[in-house]
Amino acid sequence: MSRRTFLKTAAAGAALSSASIPSVFAQGATIKVGVLHSLSGTMAISETALKDTALMTFDEINAAGGVLGKKLEPVVVDPASNWPLFAEKARQLIAQDKVAAVFGCWTSVSRKSVLPVFKELNGLLFYPVQYEGEELEKNVFYTGAAPNQQAIPATEYLMSKAGGGAKRFVLLGTDYVYPRTTNKILRAFLKSKGVKESDIDEVYTPFGHSDYQTIVGNIKKFAAGGKTCVISTINGDSNVPFYKELGNQGLKAKDVPVVAFSVGEEELRGVDTKPLVGHLAAWNYFMSVKNPENEAFIKKYRAYALEKKLPNADKVVTNDPMEATYVGIHMWKQAVEAAKTTDVDKVIAAMGGQKFKAPCGFELTMDKTNHHLHKPVMIGEIRADGQFNVVYKTKGPIRAQPWSPFIPGNEGKQKI
Repeated sequence: MSRRTFLKTAAAGAALSSASIPSVFAQGATIKVGVLHSLSGTMAISETALKDTALMTFDEINAAGGVLGKKLEPVVVDPASNWPLFAEKARQLIAQDKVAAVFGCWTSVSRKSVLPVFKELNGLLFYPVQYEGEELEKNVFYTGAAPNQQAIPATEYLMSKAGGGAKRFVLLGTDYVYPRTTNKILRAFLKSKGVKESDIDEVYTPFGHSDYQTIVGNIKKFAAGGKTCVISTINGDSNVPFYKELGNQGLKAKDVPVVAFSVGEEELRGVDTKPLVGHLAAWNYFMSVKNPENEAFIKKYRAYALEKKLPNADKVVTNDPMEATYVGIHMWKQAVEAAKTTDVDKVIAAMGGQKFKAPCGFELTMDKTNHHLHKPVMIGEIRADGQFNVVYKTKGPIRAQPWSPFIPGNEGKQKI
């Protein structure tokens, strides 16, 4: 999709339908909220749906009376998968547009880019994507997974009998902070389980990489040395050519299973998934989970997509970061109402302990001390239709460990 199409979609989505806005709102009685997601460039494949989810959620809240009797007024910007531009757009949202909170970022490099701005201007960021941990900031609430809520349990599953009993591990990722830090943690974890250095391979590609022929060929050679799995931290539109190459070279899940941390229902929409059946993804939500909250969430998003005439509106899917966006916005609303103000410091104080019955099927809680959600862990197998069969799920939500115990010196760092 072209940049122009993305920006037109963003503009259309930002216009709240008049039918959904109660007449009780006084003119000018609004609370501005920022949406900071790439609507063009390599990350648009993943982030555009988060913008749409945010706008849908604002509409939903406005239709129910808004927040503190005021209408939410979204301000949507496009940092265009350009990391320095993320910081510029964040400054614009906080200093110029005067938003009460920002919902945005996907990659950790974009989050790292905006952090100094949020700290300097005392802004409030809700970050909805799994990440590498090793961070805990007063001005950020992390509604995605820390490594112990995704990467570590996924690796444990691959090592188990049910997961295939892997003995060799290819750590394949996009070359930036999230994959490198996650793989540092995974290396330490694997070594703690007795895995030899020679049984771990680590490979990185740049953002937007498209030629995976040699890499997949090398994975096949590495797998000749024993039961092998691939742990993928590839991000953005590079997932499409990687998965296509797996199919081209006949690398089946029963031979070398791939578990991905950044591939969900949205990324698989552009891929022929039949050759990928049985490969895995680790998240905290899948569209295929059955419960009343998820059924309502999917129904609302489908209706929103049709109303706003989103691209492929009749085929839209939901995924984990979309759910995390939805939960984060509702928790922020609850905290604002508890604090009776949008003042950042008072909202931060009110966020701890907030609960929300989420589409994943669990009541999620914002931790009182570490700004992370308690989340369930789910591992899903890719189906031929691009959805997932859940093959592993924790009994309940798990408390996040932002500072990994597998990194020396992290003891005692779990609080703000």
